[in-house]
Amino acid sequence: MEIKASSIQIGYGDYIVVKDIDVNLFKGQITSIIGPNGSGKSTVLKALTRLIDCKKGVINLNGENIKNIHNREFAKQVAVLPQIHSAPPDFKVKDLVSYGRVPYQKWYEQNTDEDNKIVEWAMEITGIVDLKNKSINACSGGEAQRVWIATVLAQQPEILFLDEPTTYLDISHQFEMMRLIKKLNQTSNMGIVMVLHDLSHALEVSDRIIVLKGGEKYSEGSPLDVITPKMMKEVYGVNCDIVMQPNRRHPLIVYKELN
Repeated sequence: MEIKASSIQIGYGDYIVVKDIDVNLFKGQITSIIGPNGSGKSTVLKALTRLIDCKKGVINLNGENIKNIHNREFAKQVAVLPQIHSAPPDFKVKDLVSYGRVPYQKWYEQNTDEDNKIVEWAMEITGIVDLKNKSINACSGGEAQRVWIATVLAQQPEILFLDEPTTYLDISHQFEMMRLIKKLNQTSNMGIVMVLHDLSHALEVSDRIIVLKGGEKYSEGSPLDVITPKMMKEVYGVNCDIVMQPNRRHPLIVYKELN
């Protein structure tokens, strides 16, 4: 499965946020989109998932323009978890996760045994089975984030989009989230596309990284090729070293003292 965006330009009204960029995304890969605030990261994610339209260019899913794909069919292949999401406070966790099965049902149908199996799988892989009868309003921030991920997993997408999935989470829950993302990719061959601010997370889990700066693509490639002292200086305006340490698969970003 492939999502291919060609020369897309995205904006709001007369204001252009993203200028003529190309993006290729594949099932089975973890891709992180990074860049400073205002660089267009979330705007690109919204366009790729049909939350907003492009002003120019085209986005294809397996060669077909995403504008021409029926909503239900698109939802069976692509799922998105935005930064902000809400549900009625008295909703039980299992009921919310079950909503992920809606693309597979007619309006008058209820969950089948197969639907229930998939809902159970989504709760198991995200570690929320013990929460299934708890109201979403009573969940902690880390629990709620896992519940929402279980909900989009119940769609059984081939590519999952996450907009800053670690926002508002403490360090331990951020670590749990990255571990879950890696597990989903490895066990289900799911493609995962994330907007991230934490570059250490991007280094740890990504197969590919796309760097945006000022609404344009600055670079794209493997983590080691993309996250360099030169990029950090030109994109983020900080001085650092990228350091390999014994017994670590991934390098560390070591920031230099401010002058």
